[in-house]
Amino acid sequence: MSPLTDKPSDRPPAWKRAWLWFDDLTGTSAMLHPLLFHRVPRAKKSAWLYVLGSATLFVFLVQIVTGIALSSSYVASSGQAYQTLLFISSSTFGHIVRGIHYWGASAMVVLIGIHAIRVYLMASYKYPRQMNWLSGVVLLILVLGMAFTGQLLRWDQNGFWSAVVGAEQAGRSPFIGNWFGHLVLGGDTAGGATLSRFFALHVFFIPVLIFLVLGLHLYLVVHNGISEPPKTGRPVDPRTYRVWYKGLLARDGEPFFPDAAWRDAVFGFIVIAIIFGLAMTLGPEKIGQAPDPTLMGASPRPDWYLLWYYALLSVIPRWTENYVIILAPLIFFGLLFALPFAGSRGERSLIHRPWSIVIVAGIVITIAYFSHLGAIAPWSPRFNAKPLPVSVVGTATGPEAAGAKVFYDKGCEFCHTIDGYGGVRGPNLSDVGDRLTAEQITTRIFSGATNMPSYNGNISQQDLQSVLAFLLSRHKLPPSARAPATAAAGNQP
Repeated sequence: MSPLTDKPSDRPPAWKRAWLWFDDLTGTSAMLHPLLFHRVPRAKKSAWLYVLGSATLFVFLVQIVTGIALSSSYVASSGQAYQTLLFISSSTFGHIVRGIHYWGASAMVVLIGIHAIRVYLMASYKYPRQMNWLSGVVLLILVLGMAFTGQLLRWDQNGFWSAVVGAEQAGRSPFIGNWFGHLVLGGDTAGGATLSRFFALHVFFIPVLIFLVLGLHLYLVVHNGISEPPKTGRPVDPRTYRVWYKGLLARDGEPFFPDAAWRDAVFGFIVIAIIFGLAMTLGPEKIGQAPDPTLMGASPRPDWYLLWYYALLSVIPRWTENYVIILAPLIFFGLLFALPFAGSRGERSLIHRPWSIVIVAGIVITIAYFSHLGAIAPWSPRFNAKPLPVSVVGTATGPEAAGAKVFYDKGCEFCHTIDGYGGVRGPNLSDVGDRLTAEQITTRIFSGATNMPSYNGNISQQDLQSVLAFLLSRHKLPPSARAPATAAAGNQP
């Protein structure tokens, strides 16, 4: 250092010298510069529609951090997994981390789904971005795989039986069904090997695949450029598109950072803040009963993002199950993979593609309808129903109160609703006292019905009289109107 030209005060600060040293050895700035400062089209009014992909990436990073924290205490053993999860949830910090991870998974499914819809409606899958679309479809499949395997790791009754149901569905695959079912279970029955297998998938294999495909997806976004908003009368022509797109960026482009990146940062911050807020206020999904293969009172159902599929399989005729389980996913994802090849050129504007709106609306409405159906699950008993409160029974003592207890202990309440309590698989009995006589109710109890077992020999005379007293006290009509209604009652309770 020359004492005449290089004064100590002219030297850059220590942190900058450290960065220059690191950058010189690694070439970090040379790698990041094209990523940060590549030019993108000005989206103008539709600019906020382009933030969904980056928000999904931010949430994925949150999932990685919270997942590492949870796995540091979680023991992937069939004898300890449930207990360790209870231990994690017993502390405030663990409860919040579980909540962030749970709501983060939901956010990833929502964001990647809306992102796919946006890309489809704006026809951004056309040339030269076909590979962008294909890698995005793979990411969608992997995210759903992460969500499903994460639910099983709770290893409560729901998680345990969901693994069994998943293996049973895998076993219906033609030619490889037996091998596939055993592969899912890790043996002949669900147990420790099953849990270890899903833990490895959730923590190692699927995240690694996501990182690899995500890296490819981001590379393609930079390589092919972010798609410009569609415009009527401006079809995509593969022979001229790249030259035209390069001219568009030169005329009306802007650097990704900071001109466009600030919207990604703002929206990503809002999404993460909402996830934190939900984790703090609502917490994670509740842990059910401990897994017990001998307990038949289990009604496993997936988390909300797969409820529609669960409901669909529950309502279709039994003979069609194999076709729906195997063919429906193949057809759906096959169409997604075929889309960029079948429509790689032409108009992108929705004015020339109105059918795309109909397709998206049809899919969204179908998923919403079956999700609602899966949430109420009218075909399934509600084993988690609580005993009727005194406010519904009307008294805490006497034969009616005893009958309400028998109604619950015998499992009647799992299928029948009384004033909003209980299941919906069977008829609503809130006004059964207006519709049926004691003789008609007794006949139904002893003879049974569709989806209802016979209680002949399974109920004492005292319990029968108690439950009759309770059911005959269920009225909606005024006393003056009950006699004609009872006389006209049918045979169905």
